[in-house]
Amino acid sequence: MAGPLSHVRVLDLSRVLAGPWASQILADLGADIIKVERPGIGDDARAWGPPFLKDRNGEYTKESGYYLAANRGKRSITLRLDAPEGQDIVRRLAAKSDVVLENFKVGTLDGFGLGYDALRAINPRLIYCSITGFGQTGPKKSHLAYDFLIQAMGGLMSVTGESDDRPGGGAQKVGIPIVDLTTGVYAAVALLAALAGREVSGEGEHIDIGMLDVQVGLLANQAMNYLVGGRNPRRTGNAHPNIQPQQVFSCKDGEVVLVIGNEGQFQRLCAVLCRPELATDERFATNAGRVKHRNILVPEIQKAFARETRAYWAERLSQAGVPCGPINSVAEVFEDPQVRQREMLRFLPHPSGTSVPQVVSPFRFKNAPLAYGNPPPLLGQHSEEILHELGIDGPGIAELREGGIV
Repeated sequence: MAGPLSHVRVLDLSRVLAGPWASQILADLGADIIKVERPGIGDDARAWGPPFLKDRNGEYTKESGYYLAANRGKRSITLRLDAPEGQDIVRRLAAKSDVVLENFKVGTLDGFGLGYDALRAINPRLIYCSITGFGQTGPKKSHLAYDFLIQAMGGLMSVTGESDDRPGGGAQKVGIPIVDLTTGVYAAVALLAALAGREVSGEGEHIDIGMLDVQVGLLANQAMNYLVGGRNPRRTGNAHPNIQPQQVFSCKDGEVVLVIGNEGQFQRLCAVLCRPELATDERFATNAGRVKHRNILVPEIQKAFARETRAYWAERLSQAGVPCGPINSVAEVFEDPQVRQREMLRFLPHPSGTSVPQVVSPFRFKNAPLAYGNPPPLLGQHSEEILHELGIDGPGIAELREGGIV
């Protein structure tokens, strides 16, 4: 069955991760994504390796793992946006599209005649989404930004990592480009909202998403800890600042994460650990008490965990209704029976003659299951196909190629 967005066409002028992540979400939902890339170079992320995909002969392709993570289900066309001929093709594509997605520096596309106002004049129903580091307004609007930088500027690194008084203490970034990815999710949500709103108003929209805004929003409970409590949050490693016990414990063969969210769970934990007296100790009877006396409580729990293996505690505690699980490596994640049952890893045929692994969408639709037919495209793989759809014939395409436009 066609995906729920099979009636939507997205003209994707974005590159690297935040924009492509948003458009991949829409592609998984069935939208037709036309990915515009620079001739001969393409999306910067194509070169962000190793590793690179190997073809059927064992030779490396030009598709990095980074690029392959965010471009499934799209069609690639190469265009020079700084050339009038390329700009004209973008306008013709925008006239037939529902969405334009871009992440250029503020003002760049306006200079090419491809900004929101220019394209809206061609297609009043167009939804135009601009993703930048700092948004379309403000003193930093023209500054360059990457995920690592925004994690630092947006406060995330100030609360991530071991506390300064412990070995290995200091600020840490998250192990994945979390701001890029979350910005992509926010962009996709905003686009879906704008598409729904257009059904009522009949009008398009310009969506302005700044990565720093996204990261500030992600501060969530840590922001409110500061705004309500008046104290600047500090790094606490894996220990939760507001809920205890909720952190990492060492077992015979590795580490597990224990997450206690209420008093009943804590009581059941103490029973499984054969330490029922901890549950009745007035210092630990409430979450507030456990947070206050964590330096006493945590070592006692650690002694119990050290006696058995990760699997032992994960099984025993899960049976008791206490959230606990191992810290898996990435390899172990894809061997997890739950992940395998949910088919989060699938393999798609690639134009190079091999297959490409894909971590697919977490969306599950009962009546319109998602389909994953198209792997991340080769650079310019669909240029002729898309140009033909615009009515440009063979000689016209040849002329564009000779001029270096596509």
